[in-house]
Amino acid sequence: MSIGTRFFQATALAAVMIGAGAISSGAFAQEAALRLTIKDHRFQPAEVHAPAGKPISIEVKNLDSTPAEFESKTLRVEKVIAGGATVTIKVRALPPGRYRFFDDYHEDTTEGYVVVD
Repeated sequence: MSIGTRFFQATALAAVMIGAGAISSGAFAQEAALRLTIKDHRFQPAEVHAPAGKPISIEVKNLDSTPAEFESKTLRVEKVIAGGATVTIKVRALPPGRYRFFDDYHEDTTEGYVVVD
């Protein structure tokens, strides 16, 4: 077997192993994209839906001039969002359920739910 053939086989094997690792790690899994806004210390919409078993990407745009803190104990996330700023929050794939989130600075008026079904 020539050196060129061995090199080709080793390169092909490495490419297959890298591809298999990416697939098994979920790198190609489609994320569920959710969008929220905060205005007058309220989430819009107050309830969003995502499919079970898929990673979730939540884009939150703070339309207020004051900061907000997107927090959820059940989603295991806590993120400060400056006034007028937008952040994207990544959440692991979840089983079916109803997951509460809120603005820690204005919890009495700013809460919502991610419903996973």
